[in-house]
Amino acid sequence: TVSMITEGVPEKDAKLLARHATKLGKIFNGPSSIGVISAGECRLGVIGGAFDNLVACKLYREGSFGVITKSGGLSNEIIWICSQFADGITTAIGIGGDAYPGTDYVTYLELFEQDPQTKAVVIVGEMGGDLEERAAEWYGAKKRRIRLLAVVSGFCQESLPKGMKFGHAGAKEGMKGEGSARSKAEAFKKAGAIVPDTFGALGPAIKATYEELVRSGQVRPIPELSPADLPKLPKTVEEGMKTGEVMVAPLIKTTISDDRGDEPLYDGYPASELINKGYEIPHVMGLLWDKRLISKQEAEIIKRIMMLSADHGPCVSGALGTIIAACAGIGMSQAVAAGLIMIGPRFGGAVTDAGRWFKHAVDNKMSVDEFLSYMKKNVGPVPGIGHRVKSVRNPDKRVKELVGYVKSLGIKTPHLDFALEVEKVTSSKKENLILNVDGTMAAVLVDLGFPVDSLNGFFILSRTIGLIGHWVDQKRQDSRLIRLFDYLVNYAVPKRREVPPLK
Repeated sequence: TVSMITEGVPEKDAKLLARHATKLGKIFNGPSSIGVISAGECRLGVIGGAFDNLVACKLYREGSFGVITKSGGLSNEIIWICSQFADGITTAIGIGGDAYPGTDYVTYLELFEQDPQTKAVVIVGEMGGDLEERAAEWYGAKKRRIRLLAVVSGFCQESLPKGMKFGHAGAKEGMKGEGSARSKAEAFKKAGAIVPDTFGALGPAIKATYEELVRSGQVRPIPELSPADLPKLPKTVEEGMKTGEVMVAPLIKTTISDDRGDEPLYDGYPASELINKGYEIPHVMGLLWDKRLISKQEAEIIKRIMMLSADHGPCVSGALGTIIAACAGIGMSQAVAAGLIMIGPRFGGAVTDAGRWFKHAVDNKMSVDEFLSYMKKNVGPVPGIGHRVKSVRNPDKRVKELVGYVKSLGIKTPHLDFALEVEKVTSSKKENLILNVDGTMAAVLVDLGFPVDSLNGFFILSRTIGLIGHWVDQKRQDSRLIRLFDYLVNYAVPKRREVPPLK
């Protein structure tokens, strides 16, 4: 048996699957089936529910009743009813409510008829199609070994317009009343099946059938297990760890934050206490990025770095990427990500590299000339030096502001001092080879003691503020989709030409 749980399979595909299964000699259950379960044996799909329900329905051992339903939810309900009013089930099948199911009631009725453990079968049908009528015809064709109980849902259709379809694809009465719940129930009665008047009467009917089977000696009552003897799931990893029975190697290790209590701890400090004692975002950055509670002076420097690099207009790579995405109707997170992935060696991503090489020079006590020679021979252009627009004559005021403030504090800045000396030499050769914002941020942050590998994070975090702003700005304007005008593209391509014959 192959059981398929997928809903919404096109009818054409469902027919092809059923035909292919028949060709291979297989039973194709579905396509929208909840599955098949044989008590104490195996389960296909999710029929029967969670482990607790499997135990409550006594599915750890065989009973005497088979179950066939279209509804997945009702299959679990009937399994439970059989366990409460009788001794449980042998096998239960949810065939699904498709208009063209891969199998039918008769297929499974024949299998139950051949199974000596199954003494009775419960069918839960519904309006629409003719599977129930065919099952009734099969049962009434000759004397059967199994007892058959059947209920059919959909009598409410009699109060509704003809031809209305219910939840399942196959639950639709014909315009002339064919396939109605009443006609199906009458067919079962005529065939000799037990048909309770209501769904609520099904449990007592199952109980009466079970008691009759016991009296006739066909079924022997199964002693109930004590709670201690009922099947139990193995302990979870968490339970085993608490009792010391299981040791688990951690998947990851963190040294910066802990959220297992009533609030997050940043390097051990409760977030609410940091707020209430006047600490700000730069202090949290220090705890999470460098595992230390930075000073008020250092926090002010970081705040200024964030403010100075939050945005640089709509024309730079990152902002343009976000704007184009926003105009294409892309959501905030994806559009901002489009801008962030522009950050690299040529745009904003030089902070870490600049910090690394300025630190290398200072640590190795290089002169500026030695440093520039080393970079030219081994690395290439100096990260943090050079600007496409700004120059000695048109300086970047952001750099001037940050350098001026840091210098006014009277703190030691060996890396910033070295970067400024490098600028003197490079700008004398070409006036746009000035110390840019990336290089200034890098030198200052290395002087503050932040890890080199964290430096790009300052630009990424601050520029995210601007990228979000650009996305909101375009959404506010309801901006249209952007397409470049032809005059903005240099079409350096061959003129139209004839395609030669394929050889």
